[in-house]
Amino acid sequence: MDKNVLENIKSVIGEEGYNKLLAIDNPELHQFVAEYIKLCGPEKVFVCSDSPEDLQYVRESAVRNKEELKLTNEGHTIHIDGYNDQARDKGHTKFLLPKGVDLGSNINAIDKGLLKYPVYLSSGQESIAVALSIIVPNYMIFAQHRCHDIYLAMGGSPERLRDELLGLPTGTSGGRAGSNCIQCHSGDITMFGHHGLIGENVSLGVGAALGSGKPTLCIFGDGAAEEDYILTSIGFAITHKLPVLFMCTDNNLSILTPVKTRRSWNIADVIRGFDMMSFDITDDPWQLIYSIANIKEDLVVPGENRLPAFINCYTCRKYWHCGTGTDGTPEWDRFKLVKKELKNMGLIKKINKIENKIKKSMEKLWDLKLLQKLLNK
Repeated sequence: MDKNVLENIKSVIGEEGYNKLLAIDNPELHQFVAEYIKLCGPEKVFVCSDSPEDLQYVRESAVRNKEELKLTNEGHTIHIDGYNDQARDKGHTKFLLPKGVDLGSNINAIDKGLLKYPVYLSSGQESIAVALSIIVPNYMIFAQHRCHDIYLAMGGSPERLRDELLGLPTGTSGGRAGSNCIQCHSGDITMFGHHGLIGENVSLGVGAALGSGKPTLCIFGDGAAEEDYILTSIGFAITHKLPVLFMCTDNNLSILTPVKTRRSWNIADVIRGFDMMSFDITDDPWQLIYSIANIKEDLVVPGENRLPAFINCYTCRKYWHCGTGTDGTPEWDRFKLVKKELKNMGLIKKINKIENKIKKSMEKLWDLKLLQKLLNK
């Protein structure tokens, strides 16, 4: 490495920053940093190593320099972008506009007041829904509040989901329930909406299985797993040998509180105490399909019924509990991991074709002028 390059910028990056860069044996990096410090002429440059201390320093500096404003939620901040701030990540930076204002197609904008309800996004957790749609497509579904993924994967109408989020009468619940109560009773889909009480869908699903004898899928989160009626419902299902597959989408968060803060026990271990088949796996879709397939194969064995069964599936929620905010990069991105595997299998052309088709359909579905037209009817 060329220490002379770093020596020339030491007065700007400081002793600590100098040592951080010196520890990286990459002369090209050193030259790159030096060139842009010379070009931009800053008084001071902070070298961030991504250590907790450095990240905290960056956060505090942003607030101290009034680049970010504190919110009432601890650790959360906000900043407001102007017209000249669009050069950063244009694909994910949006202007918040008053209703009816259109700055043209070159401006990525979202209409203020467009969505009237809290929105619970499934981004990051979609692989679970995809796997379920392949292996248990005809089950009665009792989904939780974060259910856009299961609705779409099972074949629900994107238009009706959009309309429900917009509060239109053509929505899945007539525009009266919003994001957390998505239902569908058309074609081969029998999906009941969630009603806001955490985990209540499990009790209703068990009751439906008892009354109808039909295979039933009950989906709930790791926070709902701590509600008393979840365990009593599962206990009832095993006592009466009901055909229910219980699925816990474990993103390790109840809003913002991790599992280890809330409880000392593992839900999959507790379920095994009911003498019920129980899996503790990640959201790898192939592994999930294999696990459920084993349960289904056992069902055809004469005199042997392996349902009810339970799967605790670890996943990563990309956004906040409600809304589109983030708290950093998720521990893993299953979409990217699966895409990489498919690419290694020589399927990149098919991937690109599917992605382009979906992108075009979503752009058409959420076209601002179309939305304004729908809302002004």
